[in-house]
Amino acid sequence: MARAMFDYTKAVLKKVSFDVNLFCKELKKALQRLLPHEIEELKIWVNSLITQNPQLNQCLIYLKE
Repeated sequence: MARAMFDYTKAVLKKVSFDVNLFCKELKKALQRLLPHEIEELKIWVNSLITQNPQLNQCLIYLKE
């Protein structure tokens, strides 16, 4: 079940990656829902997504917490 939430979170973040505000909002929600080890995996995934979409760089502040 938890893995399904992680995969769903990645799908949502990928779909909203065209809009920085939406991406940041969904990223904050994801950080509240996911387990600690999934958050670490999500950080790696988000960093790779940001290399493709540099405008999302400002959302990294939520991953520093």
